[in-house]
Amino acid sequence: MSSRTPEAEALLTPAEVASMFRVDPKTVTRWAKSGKLTSIRTLGGHRRYREAEVRSLLAGIPAPRTTT
Repeated sequence: MSSRTPEAEALLTPAEVASMFRVDPKTVTRWAKSGKLTSIRTLGGHRRYREAEVRSLLAGIPAPRTTT
């Protein structure tokens, strides 16, 4: 019996998101705190952002919120 594992979502660091929007990484953190972006915390406490959500925001399309 084989089980399928879901593909891992592509996650971006605050610096990667900041470079896409040409803003400071602290701005990306503020966006996450205000709810503009959903962040995921690593085991070390660092924020990561879903690439699909970031690209939707960059394109001006509101991404559907997912709960984890």
